[in-house]
Amino acid sequence: MRTPRLQDLALWAAVCVPPAAAALDPDGRTLTPLIAGVPSFAVATALGRARPLTALAVPVALTLALDARMLTPLYWTWAALALFGYLAGRRAESGRAALWFFAAVALSGLPLSAFVLRDLWGWPTQLLTLLLAVVLPWLAGRWHRQYAELVDTGWRLADRMEREQRAVADRARTRERARIAGDMHDSLGHDLTLLAVRAGVLELDPALDARQRDAVRELREAAAEATHRLREIIGVLREDDSLVPPREESVEGLVERARDSGIPVVVEQTSDTDGLPPMAALAVRRVLQEALTNAARHAPGATVRVRLVRDETAFGVRVVNDAAPAVSAPGRVPPGAGPGGSGLVGLDERVRFAGGTLRSGPTPAGGFEVRAEVPIAGRDGNPLVPESEEGRAGTHAAAGELALARRRVRRRLVEAAGVPVAVLAVIALIMIPLGFVGSSLSVLDRETYEGLRLGAPRDDVRSGLPVFTRDGPPDGAPVPPEGQDCLYYTVKNADRLAYRLCFREDRLVSKAVVP
Repeated sequence: MRTPRLQDLALWAAVCVPPAAAALDPDGRTLTPLIAGVPSFAVATALGRARPLTALAVPVALTLALDARMLTPLYWTWAALALFGYLAGRRAESGRAALWFFAAVALSGLPLSAFVLRDLWGWPTQLLTLLLAVVLPWLAGRWHRQYAELVDTGWRLADRMEREQRAVADRARTRERARIAGDMHDSLGHDLTLLAVRAGVLELDPALDARQRDAVRELREAAAEATHRLREIIGVLREDDSLVPPREESVEGLVERARDSGIPVVVEQTSDTDGLPPMAALAVRRVLQEALTNAARHAPGATVRVRLVRDETAFGVRVVNDAAPAVSAPGRVPPGAGPGGSGLVGLDERVRFAGGTLRSGPTPAGGFEVRAEVPIAGRDGNPLVPESEEGRAGTHAAAGELALARRRVRRRLVEAAGVPVAVLAVIALIMIPLGFVGSSLSVLDRETYEGLRLGAPRDDVRSGLPVFTRDGPPDGAPVPPEGQDCLYYTVKNADRLAYRLCFREDRLVSKAVVP
Protein backbone atom coordinates (compact mmCIF):
# COMPACT_ATOMS: atom_id res chain seq x y z
CA MET A 1 0.00 0.00 0.00
CA ARG A 2 2.83 2.40 0.81
CA THR A 3 4.59 1.91 -2.53
CA PRO A 4 1.62 2.98 -4.72
CA ARG A 5 1.13 6.09 -2.61
CA LEU A 6 4.78 7.02 -2.96
CA GLN A 7 4.54 6.44 -6.70
CA ASP A 8 1.48 8.68 -6.95
CA LEU A 9 3.22 11.37 -4.91
CA ALA A 10 6.27 11.19 -7.21
CA LEU A 11 3.97 11.44 -10.25
CA TRP A 12 2.22 14.51 -8.87
CA ALA A 13 5.57 16.15 -8.10
CA ALA A 14 6.80 15.42 -11.63
CA VAL A 15 3.79 16.96 -13.39
CA CYS A 16 3.93 20.00 -11.10
CA VAL A 17 7.52 20.87 -12.04
CA PRO A 18 6.63 22.59 -15.37
CA PRO A 19 3.88 24.79 -13.81
CA ALA A 20 6.27 25.81 -11.03
CA ALA A 21 8.98 26.62 -13.57
CA ALA A 22 6.52 28.67 -15.64
CA ALA A 23 5.40 30.60 -12.54
CA LEU A 24 9.01 31.39 -11.61
CA ASP A 25 10.06 32.39 -15.12
CA PRO A 26 11.19 36.05 -14.86
CA ASP A 27 10.32 36.77 -18.52
CA GLY A 28 6.71 35.70 -18.29
CA ARG A 29 5.93 35.35 -14.60
CA THR A 30 2.33 34.38 -13.95
CA LEU A 31 0.51 32.50 -11.19
CA THR A 32 -1.97 30.86 -13.58
CA PRO A 33 0.03 27.61 -13.90
CA LEU A 34 0.27 27.22 -10.12
CA ILE A 35 -3.32 28.20 -9.42
CA ALA A 36 -4.84 26.10 -12.21
CA GLY A 37 -2.32 23.31 -12.65
CA VAL A 38 -1.23 22.10 -9.23
CA PRO A 39 -4.69 21.30 -7.77
CA SER A 40 -5.94 19.92 -11.11
CA PHE A 41 -2.98 17.60 -11.36
CA ALA A 42 -3.55 16.49 -7.77
CA VAL A 43 -7.12 15.48 -8.68
CA ALA A 44 -5.85 13.64 -11.77
CA THR A 45 -3.25 11.79 -9.69
CA ALA A 46 -5.88 10.73 -7.16
CA LEU A 47 -8.08 9.34 -9.96
CA GLY A 48 -5.22 7.79 -11.92
CA ARG A 49 -5.45 4.22 -10.62
CA ALA A 50 -9.20 3.77 -10.38
CA ARG A 51 -10.18 5.88 -13.43
CA PRO A 52 -7.14 6.40 -15.67
CA LEU A 53 -9.13 7.87 -18.57
CA THR A 54 -10.84 10.39 -16.27
CA ALA A 55 -7.44 11.33 -14.91
CA LEU A 56 -6.27 12.03 -18.47
CA ALA A 57 -9.35 14.14 -19.15
CA VAL A 58 -8.37 16.58 -16.37
CA PRO A 59 -5.18 18.01 -17.99
CA VAL A 60 -6.79 17.81 -21.45
CA ALA A 61 -9.79 19.85 -20.28
CA LEU A 62 -7.49 22.32 -18.51
CA THR A 63 -5.41 22.82 -21.66
CA LEU A 64 -8.51 23.29 -23.82
CA ALA A 65 -9.97 25.78 -21.37
CA LEU A 66 -6.82 27.92 -21.53
CA ASP A 67 -6.42 27.65 -25.31
CA ALA A 68 -8.71 25.93 -27.80
CA ARG A 69 -5.66 25.11 -29.92
CA MET A 70 -4.04 23.41 -26.88
CA LEU A 71 -0.85 25.22 -27.88
CA THR A 72 -0.34 28.23 -25.59
CA PRO A 73 -0.37 26.38 -22.20
CA LEU A 74 1.48 23.40 -23.63
CA TYR A 75 4.81 24.55 -22.21
CA TRP A 76 3.66 23.73 -18.67
CA THR A 77 0.95 21.08 -19.30
CA TRP A 78 2.92 18.82 -21.64
CA ALA A 79 4.29 16.67 -18.80
CA ALA A 80 0.80 16.04 -17.40
CA LEU A 81 -0.63 15.30 -20.86
CA ALA A 82 2.16 12.86 -21.74
CA LEU A 83 2.37 11.05 -18.38
CA PHE A 84 -1.36 10.70 -17.80
CA GLY A 85 -1.79 9.70 -21.45
CA TYR A 86 0.82 6.97 -21.03
CA LEU A 87 -0.76 5.77 -17.78
CA ALA A 88 -4.22 5.71 -19.35
CA GLY A 89 -2.91 3.40 -22.05
CA ARG A 90 -0.97 1.32 -19.54
CA ARG A 91 -3.70 0.91 -16.92
CA ALA A 92 -6.95 0.74 -18.91
CA GLU A 93 -8.03 -2.74 -19.96
CA SER A 94 -9.81 -1.59 -23.13
CA GLY A 95 -8.77 1.06 -25.59
CA ARG A 96 -12.22 1.67 -27.06
CA ALA A 97 -13.27 4.25 -24.46
CA ALA A 98 -10.02 6.19 -24.98
CA LEU A 99 -10.57 6.29 -28.74
CA TRP A 100 -14.07 7.71 -28.20
CA PHE A 101 -12.60 10.27 -25.82
CA PHE A 102 -9.96 11.36 -28.35
CA ALA A 103 -12.62 11.63 -31.04
CA ALA A 104 -14.79 13.82 -28.79
CA VAL A 105 -11.87 16.12 -27.98
CA ALA A 106 -10.94 16.39 -31.65
CA LEU A 107 -14.50 17.21 -32.71
CA SER A 108 -14.81 19.80 -29.96
CA GLY A 109 -11.95 21.72 -31.54
CA LEU A 110 -14.04 22.78 -34.52
CA PRO A 111 -16.68 24.81 -32.65
CA LEU A 112 -14.05 26.18 -30.28
CA SER A 113 -11.90 27.36 -33.17
CA ALA A 114 -14.87 28.75 -35.08
CA PHE A 115 -16.70 30.60 -32.32
CA VAL A 116 -14.05 31.23 -29.65
CA LEU A 117 -10.85 31.78 -31.59
CA ARG A 118 -12.63 32.80 -34.79
CA ASP A 119 -9.77 31.07 -36.53
CA LEU A 120 -10.56 27.82 -38.38
CA TRP A 121 -6.87 27.03 -38.65
CA GLY A 122 -6.70 26.57 -34.90
CA TRP A 123 -8.45 23.21 -35.34
CA PRO A 124 -5.62 21.46 -37.25
CA THR A 125 -3.21 22.86 -34.67
CA GLN A 126 -5.30 21.34 -31.90
CA LEU A 127 -5.40 17.97 -33.68
CA LEU A 128 -1.63 17.90 -34.09
CA THR A 129 -1.11 18.88 -30.47
CA LEU A 130 -3.54 16.20 -29.32
CA LEU A 131 -1.79 13.60 -31.46
CA LEU A 132 1.75 14.41 -30.37
CA ALA A 133 1.18 15.26 -26.70
CA VAL A 134 -1.57 12.77 -25.78
CA VAL A 135 -2.28 10.04 -28.35
CA LEU A 136 1.30 8.94 -28.95
CA PRO A 137 2.05 8.55 -25.19
CA TRP A 138 -1.23 6.66 -24.86
CA LEU A 139 -0.16 4.29 -27.65
CA ALA A 140 3.17 3.78 -25.87
CA GLY A 141 1.26 2.82 -22.73
CA ARG A 142 -0.92 0.42 -24.69
CA TRP A 143 2.16 -1.21 -26.18
CA HIS A 144 3.72 -1.56 -22.72
CA ARG A 145 0.53 -3.14 -21.38
CA GLN A 146 0.39 -5.50 -24.35
CA TYR A 147 3.99 -6.52 -23.82
CA ALA A 148 3.41 -7.14 -20.11
CA GLU A 149 0.28 -9.18 -20.86
CA LEU A 150 2.10 -11.28 -23.43
CA VAL A 151 4.96 -11.92 -21.03
CA ASP A 152 2.51 -12.85 -18.27
CA THR A 153 0.58 -15.10 -20.65
CA GLY A 154 3.79 -16.77 -21.70
CA TRP A 155 4.79 -17.49 -18.12
CA ARG A 156 1.32 -18.79 -17.31
CA LEU A 157 1.32 -21.04 -20.37
CA ALA A 158 4.80 -22.30 -19.50
CA ASP A 159 3.71 -23.04 -15.94
CA ARG A 160 0.56 -24.77 -17.15
CA MET A 161 2.50 -26.81 -19.69
CA GLU A 162 4.95 -27.86 -16.99
CA ARG A 163 2.10 -28.90 -14.73
CA GLU A 164 0.41 -30.73 -17.61
CA GLN A 165 3.65 -32.52 -18.44
CA ARG A 166 3.96 -33.65 -14.85
CA ALA A 167 0.33 -34.81 -14.94
CA VAL A 168 0.91 -36.64 -18.22
CA ALA A 169 3.98 -38.33 -16.75
CA ASP A 170 1.99 -39.34 -13.67
CA ARG A 171 -0.82 -40.70 -15.84
CA ALA A 172 1.69 -42.55 -18.00
CA ARG A 173 3.24 -44.16 -14.93
CA THR A 174 -0.20 -45.05 -13.60
CA ARG A 175 -1.26 -46.53 -16.93
CA GLU A 176 1.96 -48.52 -17.17
CA ARG A 177 1.53 -49.90 -13.66
CA ALA A 178 -2.09 -50.75 -14.43
CA ARG A 179 -1.09 -52.38 -17.73
CA ILE A 180 1.53 -54.47 -15.98
CA ALA A 181 -1.01 -55.42 -13.34
CA GLY A 182 -3.55 -56.32 -16.01
CA ASP A 183 -1.05 -58.42 -17.93
CA MET A 184 -0.02 -60.19 -14.72
CA HIS A 185 -3.67 -60.86 -14.00
CA ASP A 186 -4.32 -62.26 -17.47
CA SER A 187 -1.11 -64.25 -17.91
CA LEU A 188 -0.49 -65.38 -14.34
CA GLY A 189 -4.19 -66.10 -13.78
CA HIS A 190 -4.18 -68.25 -16.89
CA ASP A 191 -1.09 -70.14 -15.70
CA LEU A 192 -2.55 -70.70 -12.22
CA THR A 193 -5.76 -72.03 -13.75
CA LEU A 194 -3.85 -74.47 -15.90
CA LEU A 195 -1.85 -75.47 -12.81
CA ALA A 196 -5.09 -76.17 -10.99
CA VAL A 197 -6.35 -78.22 -13.93
CA ARG A 198 -3.21 -80.34 -13.98
CA ALA A 199 -3.41 -80.78 -10.22
CA GLY A 200 -7.04 -81.84 -10.56
CA VAL A 201 -6.20 -84.42 -13.19
CA LEU A 202 -3.38 -85.75 -11.03
CA GLU A 203 -5.72 -85.90 -8.03
CA LEU A 204 -7.93 -88.40 -9.89
CA ASP A 205 -5.01 -90.67 -10.71
CA PRO A 206 -5.79 -94.10 -9.06
CA ALA A 207 -2.08 -94.82 -8.62
CA LEU A 208 -1.80 -92.25 -5.83
CA ASP A 209 -2.36 -93.15 -2.19
CA ALA A 210 -4.52 -91.11 0.18
CA ARG A 211 -1.64 -88.99 1.46
CA GLN A 212 -0.55 -88.06 -2.07
CA ARG A 213 -4.13 -87.24 -3.10
CA ASP A 214 -4.46 -84.93 -0.10
CA ALA A 215 -1.24 -83.16 -1.06
CA VAL A 216 -2.36 -82.76 -4.66
CA ARG A 217 -5.78 -81.53 -3.47
CA GLU A 218 -4.08 -78.93 -1.28
CA LEU A 219 -1.98 -77.91 -4.27
CA ARG A 220 -5.09 -77.51 -6.42
CA GLU A 221 -6.93 -75.55 -3.75
CA ALA A 222 -3.89 -73.35 -3.19
CA ALA A 223 -3.72 -72.59 -6.93
CA ALA A 224 -7.43 -71.73 -6.97
CA GLU A 225 -7.05 -69.54 -3.88
CA ALA A 226 -4.01 -67.82 -5.43
CA THR A 227 -6.06 -67.10 -8.53
CA HIS A 228 -8.82 -65.60 -6.41
CA ARG A 229 -6.40 -63.41 -4.46
CA LEU A 230 -4.65 -62.32 -7.64
CA ARG A 231 -8.00 -61.20 -9.06
CA GLU A 232 -8.82 -59.26 -5.90
CA ILE A 233 -5.45 -57.54 -5.64
CA ILE A 234 -4.61 -56.82 -9.28
CA GLY A 235 -7.93 -57.06 -11.10
CA VAL A 236 -9.22 -53.74 -9.79
CA LEU A 237 -6.15 -51.96 -11.21
CA ARG A 238 -6.71 -53.01 -14.81
CA GLU A 239 -6.63 -50.18 -17.32
CA ASP A 240 -6.22 -51.71 -20.74
CA ASP A 241 -5.19 -48.48 -22.47
CA SER A 242 -1.62 -49.26 -23.44
CA LEU A 243 -0.83 -49.15 -27.13
CA VAL A 244 2.20 -51.46 -26.83
CA PRO A 245 1.32 -55.07 -25.98
CA PRO A 246 3.73 -57.09 -23.87
CA ARG A 247 5.83 -59.81 -25.40
CA GLU A 248 3.64 -62.89 -25.11
CA GLU A 249 3.49 -66.32 -26.60
CA SER A 250 1.69 -66.79 -29.89
CA VAL A 251 -1.82 -68.15 -30.39
CA GLU A 252 -0.36 -71.54 -31.22
CA GLY A 253 1.63 -71.47 -27.99
CA LEU A 254 -1.51 -70.75 -25.94
CA VAL A 255 -3.31 -73.71 -27.55
CA GLU A 256 -0.39 -76.11 -27.04
CA ARG A 257 0.04 -75.13 -23.41
CA ALA A 258 -3.68 -75.65 -22.79
CA ARG A 259 -3.44 -79.13 -24.36
CA ASP A 260 -0.44 -79.96 -22.23
CA SER A 261 -2.46 -79.12 -19.11
CA GLY A 262 -5.09 -81.67 -20.07
CA ILE A 263 -7.69 -79.51 -21.84
CA PRO A 264 -8.93 -81.21 -25.03
CA VAL A 265 -8.59 -78.36 -27.57
CA VAL A 266 -9.65 -78.82 -31.21
CA VAL A 267 -8.56 -76.11 -33.67
CA GLU A 268 -11.18 -76.17 -36.42
CA GLN A 269 -9.72 -73.27 -38.41
CA THR A 270 -6.71 -71.05 -37.85
CA SER A 271 -5.32 -67.88 -39.39
CA ASP A 272 -2.00 -66.14 -39.02
CA THR A 273 -1.91 -63.19 -36.61
CA ASP A 274 1.27 -61.70 -38.07
CA GLY A 275 0.91 -58.11 -39.30
CA LEU A 276 -2.06 -57.31 -37.09
CA PRO A 277 -2.10 -53.88 -35.38
CA PRO A 278 -0.76 -54.12 -31.82
CA MET A 279 -4.15 -53.57 -30.20
CA ALA A 280 -5.85 -56.12 -32.44
CA ALA A 281 -3.18 -58.78 -31.85
CA LEU A 282 -3.34 -58.26 -28.10
CA ALA A 283 -7.14 -58.46 -28.13
CA VAL A 284 -7.08 -61.74 -30.10
CA ARG A 285 -4.64 -63.34 -27.65
CA ARG A 286 -6.63 -62.11 -24.66
CA VAL A 287 -9.91 -63.50 -26.04
CA LEU A 288 -8.37 -66.92 -26.66
CA GLN A 289 -6.57 -66.96 -23.33
CA GLU A 290 -9.63 -65.94 -21.29
CA ALA A 291 -11.92 -68.38 -23.14
CA LEU A 292 -9.54 -71.31 -22.52
CA THR A 293 -9.17 -70.28 -18.87
CA ASN A 294 -12.95 -70.10 -18.38
CA ALA A 295 -13.40 -73.50 -20.04
CA ALA A 296 -10.78 -75.07 -17.78
CA ARG A 297 -12.30 -73.44 -14.70
CA HIS A 298 -16.02 -74.01 -15.30
CA ALA A 299 -16.12 -77.03 -17.66
CA PRO A 300 -13.09 -79.20 -16.84
CA GLY A 301 -12.73 -82.13 -19.19
CA ALA A 302 -15.04 -80.64 -21.85
CA THR A 303 -13.84 -80.39 -25.43
CA VAL A 304 -12.96 -76.85 -26.54
CA ARG A 305 -13.22 -75.93 -30.23
CA VAL A 306 -11.31 -72.92 -31.52
CA ARG A 307 -11.89 -71.12 -34.80
CA LEU A 308 -9.69 -68.21 -35.99
CA VAL A 309 -10.87 -66.46 -39.18
CA ARG A 310 -9.19 -63.51 -40.87
CA ASP A 311 -10.42 -61.46 -43.83
CA GLU A 312 -9.46 -58.09 -45.30
CA THR A 313 -11.17 -55.98 -42.62
CA ALA A 314 -11.43 -58.01 -39.40
CA PHE A 315 -10.07 -60.92 -37.40
CA GLY A 316 -12.65 -63.22 -35.83
CA VAL A 317 -12.18 -65.47 -32.80
CA ARG A 318 -14.70 -68.15 -31.75
CA VAL A 319 -14.13 -70.43 -28.78
CA VAL A 320 -16.86 -72.96 -27.82
CA ASN A 321 -16.63 -75.54 -25.06
CA ASP A 322 -18.99 -78.48 -24.65
CA ALA A 323 -20.98 -79.13 -21.52
CA ALA A 324 -18.91 -80.25 -18.55
CA PRO A 325 -18.88 -84.04 -18.09
CA ALA A 326 -20.31 -85.58 -14.94
CA VAL A 327 -17.98 -85.74 -11.92
CA SER A 328 -16.70 -89.30 -11.45
CA ALA A 329 -16.37 -89.15 -7.67
CA PRO A 330 -19.40 -87.93 -5.72
CA GLY A 331 -18.74 -84.92 -3.54
CA ARG A 332 -15.41 -84.24 -5.19
CA VAL A 333 -14.81 -80.70 -6.45
CA PRO A 334 -14.24 -80.63 -10.24
CA PRO A 335 -10.59 -80.17 -11.10
CA GLY A 336 -9.65 -76.54 -11.62
CA ALA A 337 -12.98 -75.21 -10.38
CA GLY A 338 -12.73 -72.00 -8.40
CA PRO A 339 -14.52 -68.79 -7.65
CA GLY A 340 -15.81 -66.85 -10.64
CA GLY A 341 -14.40 -63.47 -11.62
CA SER A 342 -14.90 -60.53 -13.95
CA GLY A 343 -12.67 -61.74 -16.77
CA LEU A 344 -15.33 -61.36 -19.46
CA VAL A 345 -16.08 -57.80 -18.33
CA GLY A 346 -12.44 -56.79 -18.66
CA LEU A 347 -12.19 -58.75 -21.91
CA ASP A 348 -15.11 -56.83 -23.36
CA GLU A 349 -13.37 -53.55 -22.49
CA ARG A 350 -10.16 -54.80 -24.12
CA VAL A 351 -11.96 -55.73 -27.35
CA ARG A 352 -14.00 -52.53 -27.37
CA PHE A 353 -10.85 -50.46 -26.93
CA ALA A 354 -9.41 -52.18 -30.01
CA GLY A 355 -12.54 -51.16 -31.93
CA GLY A 356 -14.17 -54.60 -31.95
CA THR A 357 -17.14 -56.40 -30.43
CA LEU A 358 -17.43 -59.31 -27.99
CA ARG A 359 -20.33 -61.68 -27.50
CA SER A 360 -20.54 -64.52 -25.01
CA GLY A 361 -23.19 -66.84 -23.65
CA PRO A 362 -24.35 -70.42 -23.23
CA THR A 363 -24.97 -72.66 -26.24
CA PRO A 364 -28.13 -74.74 -26.80
CA ALA A 365 -26.09 -77.89 -26.12
CA GLY A 366 -25.23 -76.74 -22.61
CA GLY A 367 -21.76 -75.41 -23.35
CA PHE A 368 -20.44 -71.86 -23.54
CA GLU A 369 -19.38 -69.70 -26.47
CA VAL A 370 -17.07 -66.68 -26.66
CA ARG A 371 -17.07 -64.83 -29.99
CA ALA A 372 -15.07 -61.67 -30.84
CA GLU A 373 -14.43 -59.68 -33.97
CA VAL A 374 -11.59 -57.13 -34.05
CA PRO A 375 -11.05 -54.71 -36.98
CA ILE A 376 -7.66 -54.92 -38.62
CA ALA A 377 -7.37 -51.25 -39.72
CA GLY A 378 -9.14 -47.91 -39.26
CA ARG A 379 -11.28 -46.16 -41.83
CA ASP A 380 -8.26 -44.62 -43.49
CA GLY A 381 -6.42 -47.94 -43.69
CA ASN A 382 -4.03 -47.16 -40.87
CA PRO A 383 -3.68 -49.32 -37.76
CA LEU A 384 -6.10 -48.48 -35.03
CA VAL A 385 -4.48 -46.07 -32.59
CA PRO A 386 -6.91 -44.48 -30.12
CA GLU A 387 -6.59 -40.75 -29.64
CA SER A 388 -6.39 -39.40 -26.13
CA GLU A 389 -9.25 -37.14 -25.12
CA GLU A 390 -6.88 -35.25 -22.83
CA GLY A 391 -4.44 -34.79 -25.71
CA ARG A 392 -7.17 -33.41 -27.95
CA ALA A 393 -8.43 -31.08 -25.22
CA GLY A 394 -4.94 -29.84 -24.43
CA THR A 395 -4.15 -29.26 -28.11
CA HIS A 396 -7.40 -27.39 -28.70
CA ALA A 397 -6.90 -25.23 -25.59
CA ALA A 398 -3.33 -24.34 -26.54
CA ALA A 399 -4.36 -23.55 -30.11
CA GLY A 400 -7.22 -21.36 -28.84
CA GLU A 401 -4.97 -19.39 -26.51
CA LEU A 402 -2.37 -19.00 -29.27
CA ALA A 403 -4.99 -17.71 -31.70
CA LEU A 404 -6.34 -15.30 -29.07
CA ALA A 405 -2.85 -13.96 -28.35
CA ARG A 406 -2.24 -13.46 -32.06
CA ARG A 407 -5.51 -11.56 -32.47
CA ARG A 408 -4.59 -9.31 -29.56
CA VAL A 409 -1.17 -8.61 -31.03
CA ARG A 410 -2.64 -7.78 -34.43
CA ARG A 411 -5.28 -5.51 -32.90
CA ARG A 412 -2.75 -3.62 -30.79
CA LEU A 413 -0.41 -3.23 -33.76
CA VAL A 414 -3.27 -1.87 -35.84
CA GLU A 415 -4.05 0.59 -33.06
CA ALA A 416 -0.43 1.65 -32.68
CA ALA A 417 0.18 2.15 -36.39
CA GLY A 418 -3.30 3.03 -37.57
CA VAL A 419 -4.34 5.72 -35.10
CA PRO A 420 -1.55 8.24 -35.90
CA VAL A 421 -1.90 7.61 -39.63
CA ALA A 422 -5.66 8.06 -39.42
CA VAL A 423 -5.31 11.30 -37.46
CA LEU A 424 -2.81 12.70 -39.92
CA ALA A 425 -5.05 11.70 -42.82
CA VAL A 426 -8.01 13.40 -41.17
CA ILE A 427 -5.98 16.56 -40.60
CA ALA A 428 -4.89 16.56 -44.24
CA LEU A 429 -8.47 16.13 -45.41
CA ILE A 430 -9.68 18.84 -43.06
CA MET A 431 -7.19 21.39 -44.35
CA ILE A 432 -8.54 21.21 -47.91
CA PRO A 433 -12.09 22.44 -47.16
CA LEU A 434 -10.75 24.75 -44.47
CA GLY A 435 -8.66 26.49 -47.12
CA PHE A 436 -11.73 27.26 -49.22
CA VAL A 437 -13.87 28.22 -46.24
CA GLY A 438 -11.12 30.36 -44.74
CA SER A 439 -10.51 32.19 -48.02
CA SER A 440 -14.18 33.00 -48.51
CA LEU A 441 -15.02 33.95 -44.92
CA SER A 442 -11.88 35.99 -44.19
CA VAL A 443 -12.32 38.66 -46.94
CA LEU A 444 -12.15 42.21 -45.55
CA ASP A 445 -13.82 44.97 -47.57
CA ARG A 446 -11.61 47.89 -48.51
CA GLU A 447 -14.14 50.39 -47.16
CA THR A 448 -14.16 48.63 -43.78
CA TYR A 449 -10.37 48.54 -43.72
CA GLU A 450 -10.07 52.24 -44.51
CA GLY A 451 -12.67 53.07 -41.85
CA LEU A 452 -10.65 51.50 -39.05
CA ARG A 453 -9.19 54.15 -36.68
CA LEU A 454 -5.92 53.62 -34.84
CA GLY A 455 -6.32 53.51 -31.07
CA ALA A 456 -9.80 51.90 -31.27
CA PRO A 457 -10.47 49.10 -28.74
CA ARG A 458 -10.06 45.53 -30.01
CA ASP A 459 -13.68 44.62 -29.34
CA ASP A 460 -14.95 47.59 -31.36
CA VAL A 461 -12.63 46.73 -34.23
CA ARG A 462 -13.51 43.01 -34.23
CA SER A 463 -17.23 43.72 -34.36
CA GLY A 464 -16.92 45.00 -37.91
CA LEU A 465 -14.38 42.46 -39.18
CA PRO A 466 -15.03 39.11 -40.95
CA VAL A 467 -15.87 36.11 -38.84
CA PHE A 468 -12.59 34.31 -39.55
CA THR A 469 -9.02 35.35 -40.19
CA ARG A 470 -6.89 33.99 -43.00
CA ASP A 471 -4.31 31.24 -42.55
CA GLY A 472 -1.44 33.39 -41.32
CA PRO A 473 0.47 36.02 -43.29
CA PRO A 474 1.28 35.62 -46.99
CA ASP A 475 4.62 34.15 -47.92
CA GLY A 476 7.36 36.77 -47.64
CA ALA A 477 5.33 39.18 -45.50
CA PRO A 478 7.41 41.36 -43.12
CA VAL A 479 7.81 40.30 -39.52
CA PRO A 480 5.20 41.88 -37.19
CA PRO A 481 6.46 44.63 -34.89
CA GLU A 482 7.72 43.36 -31.56
CA GLY A 483 5.13 43.25 -28.79
CA GLN A 484 2.17 43.48 -31.17
CA ASP A 485 -0.51 40.86 -31.79
CA CYS A 486 -1.40 40.88 -35.49
CA LEU A 487 -4.38 39.50 -37.40
CA TYR A 488 -4.45 38.91 -41.18
CA TYR A 489 -7.42 39.15 -43.52
CA THR A 490 -7.82 38.35 -47.21
CA VAL A 491 -7.83 41.15 -49.80
CA LYS A 492 -10.63 40.68 -52.32
CA ASN A 493 -9.39 39.62 -55.75
CA ALA A 494 -5.77 39.73 -54.53
CA ASP A 495 -4.67 36.38 -53.12
CA ARG A 496 -1.06 37.49 -52.70
CA LEU A 497 -1.97 40.48 -50.55
CA ALA A 498 -3.37 40.61 -47.02
CA TYR A 499 -4.59 43.22 -44.55
CA ARG A 500 -2.62 43.24 -41.33
CA LEU A 501 -4.15 44.64 -38.17
CA CYS A 502 -1.86 44.81 -35.12
CA PHE A 503 -2.98 45.30 -31.53
CA ARG A 504 -1.15 46.22 -28.36
CA GLU A 505 -2.86 46.17 -25.00
CA ASP A 506 -6.17 45.47 -26.80
CA ARG A 507 -5.99 48.58 -28.99
CA LEU A 508 -5.38 48.87 -32.69
CA VAL A 509 -1.92 50.39 -33.14
CA SER A 510 -1.21 49.74 -36.82
CA LYS A 511 -2.78 48.58 -40.07
CA ALA A 512 -1.13 47.77 -43.35
CA VAL A 513 -1.37 45.88 -46.63
CA VAL A 514 1.39 43.28 -46.76
CA PRO A 515 2.52 41.30 -49.81
